[in-house]
Parts: sequence; structure tokens; C-alpha cells
Amino acid sequence: MTIAASELVTMRDALIRARARGVRETTVDGMRVSYATDAEMAAVIADLERRINAASAPSRGTVHFSTSKGV
Repeated sequence: MTIAASELVTMRDALIRARARGVRETTVDGMRVSYATDAEMAAVIADLERRINAASAPSRGTVHFSTSKGV
């Protein structure tokens, strides 16, 4: 299951807001998520950043080579 970059950004922003308020519990898609420590929240934010960067990166093109002996 692939999550769109825009949805990942929304999730990250909500988590950053909750962390800034000092809240360790948030609701995502109707599910309550609790984090034991601030470090755990930071790890999830870092993971979301990594996923956002991967989803936003341009796809790599394919290079095809054609060779001949010149005959």
C-alpha cells in the first residue's frame, strides 16, 4: 500500500504540532496513537520525512544502449 506524499505531509504536520504542544497521543484516521517518549515521536517524524522525500523524488529514467560494429 502506497501512501501519497500529500497524506504523509499531513500526518507529519499533525505529529509535529502534537509534539510541540507536549502531547504524546494523537488521532490518525480515527485511530488513537500513543507514544511512550519524545524520542519515539522524533523517530516517527524522521521516518515520515524519509518517506516524503522518497515519494517526492523524481523517478529515474531508463537508459537504453544500442551498439553495432559499424559494418
